[in-house]
Amino acid sequence: MLDPFDFKEPRCSVCGGREFYAPKKDDPDGTIPVDRIMERLDKMFEKNDLAGAQSLLEYWENEARALKDRRGELSVVSELIGLYRKTGDKEKGLNAAARGTELVRLSELENTVSGATVLLNAATTLKAFGEAKKALPLYDEVYKVYSSHLDKNDVKMAGFYNNKALALEDAGNLKAAEECFKRALSIMEKAENGQPDLAVTYVNLAHLYEHAGKDKKEITDCLFAAYGLLTGEEIKKDGYYAFVLSKCAPSFKYFGYDIIAEEFIEESREIYARA
Repeated sequence: MLDPFDFKEPRCSVCGGREFYAPKKDDPDGTIPVDRIMERLDKMFEKNDLAGAQSLLEYWENEARALKDRRGELSVVSELIGLYRKTGDKEKGLNAAARGTELVRLSELENTVSGATVLLNAATTLKAFGEAKKALPLYDEVYKVYSSHLDKNDVKMAGFYNNKALALEDAGNLKAAEECFKRALSIMEKAENGQPDLAVTYVNLAHLYEHAGKDKKEITDCLFAAYGLLTGEEIKKDGYYAFVLSKCAPSFKYFGYDIIAEEFIEESREIYARA
């Protein structure tokens, strides 16, 4: 099943003040160029160049550690957490999730939206690699921060609900998972340019309904709601959209809609080729 972090990675927007990420005894010997790194990374993701993205991030992760640049390392590790999840590298993914969580706590950022976003990314990786029950306490921690600092209709809340729902489903709590998916839907229905995220949640809900033994019509309704969103004229057809198509295609194929799956795969390839 899908999760938004697989195609829409969070950025760790930690503020620039040293006191927020490094006590004086650990003042960095220098800093890495985070903005330039993220610019290059975005271009690589637009072309689906995951190997290049990994090389870039791992190089700058080592540089940040050598410089004792916690802020820079946290920004890079936050990206690596999601990238390893994309590539299916369990060992590196779990190690990056642990390091990201450690850096958030060392920097005393647990009660900030930026820090909570890194924890959310880490929790999603734990879930992706079979550790859903370990992820749930992190989701609870994230919720306390998000609900205190964000509007209830902020798109970050939708991402939180969608990802926690996947973990709840893996842990066997299907009713709570459905409730979270529906909360995500209610937020994304109001969001500008939210069609890809909304479609992903509908696809996830289709899988949940199959898991719960729901009527076939409920599953089909979810899938065709997603299809309508992904084929609408108003949707922005960029690299993000291409990634969503490539991730939704296997679900449509799984449910027997082979032609739609092929349509999504072909359009995804064409978008990446033009990038």
